[in-house]
Amino acid sequence: MCSMKMIFVFVVRTVFVVLAVPAMTAITFGTTNPPARLRVDESPLNREVKARTSFSPVIKKVGPSVVNIYSTMTVKQRSMRDLFGDDPTFRRFFGEDPGGQRQPRSFKAQSLGSGAIVTADGYILTANHVVEGADRVKVALGSGEKEFEAKVIGTDSPTDIAVLKIDANELPSITIGDSDKLEVGDTVLAVGNPFELGRTVTAGIVSATSRGVGINIYEDFIQTDAAINMGNSGGPLIDAQGRLVGVNTMIFSRSGGFSGIGFAVPSNLARYVMDRLITEGKVTRGYLGVRLQPDVTPDLARQFNLPDINGALVTTVEPGSPAAKAGLKEGDFVTEFNAKKVADMRQLRLMVSETSPGSKVNLKIIRDGKERNLSATLGQMSEELLAGGSPRQGNRNQSETDALDGVEVTDLDAQTRKQFNIPSSVHGVLVSSVDESSNSAEAGLHSGDVITEINRQPVNSANEAVTLSEKIKGDRILLRVWSPGLRGSSGGGGPHYLTVDNTKRK
Repeated sequence: MCSMKMIFVFVVRTVFVVLAVPAMTAITFGTTNPPARLRVDESPLNREVKARTSFSPVIKKVGPSVVNIYSTMTVKQRSMRDLFGDDPTFRRFFGEDPGGQRQPRSFKAQSLGSGAIVTADGYILTANHVVEGADRVKVALGSGEKEFEAKVIGTDSPTDIAVLKIDANELPSITIGDSDKLEVGDTVLAVGNPFELGRTVTAGIVSATSRGVGINIYEDFIQTDAAINMGNSGGPLIDAQGRLVGVNTMIFSRSGGFSGIGFAVPSNLARYVMDRLITEGKVTRGYLGVRLQPDVTPDLARQFNLPDINGALVTTVEPGSPAAKAGLKEGDFVTEFNAKKVADMRQLRLMVSETSPGSKVNLKIIRDGKERNLSATLGQMSEELLAGGSPRQGNRNQSETDALDGVEVTDLDAQTRKQFNIPSSVHGVLVSSVDESSNSAEAGLHSGDVITEINRQPVNSANEAVTLSEKIKGDRILLRVWSPGLRGSSGGGGPHYLTVDNTKRK
């Protein structure tokens, strides 16, 4: 089934085949195991070699390591009587016994994916969505001669990675490369079983690295134009030397078919998750305790007196968190994490997640235009954290500026909090309406948002918001806003910053 997780982005799964069967026994997940004995080659790619005329030798080496994965899950379908109640007309048309039991019908749904053998003793790396919710998983070797029942060692939805194990030895394992050494323009090959056609290879280049599309909580995607289609999910993306550098996971498409943009989880991230799943049975992640701005624009950079947009802007510091204890504040801009440059919020979140709980980390930040150094001891990310009145308006005085013109706000009370699902910890004023032609609408302010600060000053009432906005001078207004279902966040609502043009529209 091709499951769309955001507009125009499709996880590349195959179409389900539905058959009526009894329910199956659920799979048991593994706990802890010794580290997997991987074949790893982290040497840089030799880019001085002349263009090759064939990748046949590479595919002959890698092909036996690529497997087909068949997962089966039980789906319970409600009866027509459940759907239409006790209406005798529908009971007659659908042929149900009026005195019978309303038992849901069970069906078996099958999906197809791919994977790569990473150890000679049967560990297999694939995508989480290939086996998610499955009752039974089978693995067929690339040769088609053998099929195995597979045990799910562990899954990690935040990165879309899963590890399977089959009972076999002396298997042809793939070599794992260093995805950090990939460069845009490098040749890559996607190997898998699209549309159940059998082993298929497509070629392309690395179109971009370190991509984020807002599908997974932790993202660092390799973007490629090597064709990826339904059934390729979980299959390896390999470099010109036949080393696994990514795990194919999704495509960007307006039609559901491949459109030249595919994404793979980089091998270094997949390997980190795989090691944790094998040795610990789960992935433990570091926890800093901050919420971050999804995008830092040049306007925001100017408002915060930043040299550029490369870094992560803190919008919330959780009370009592490692960040709070370290002295981080809202509005701080993190530029380095343990001496590594931070490009954006996604990269910082990934860096923290890959650092063991209890580790002491060093942060370089910019606060009020000045650099500072802080140190924090990371906590452990919990499952809970991972999962995520009538309007009152003031009369505005006409002036040369147009501060928040077209925006109506109201005080927060119990009724509005319940209506818009606003947590009690959020304080500010509710945006009840926004003129679609206003500067605020253009900046991204919407009805249902909560304005918590105006130009770094807390807002506690509608009248206070009006008073503050009337006093604003300058070309831009800085708003701190809490939005329900914040775009780019890993959970529900969250805070972020907006800059609004404070000049009149012509």
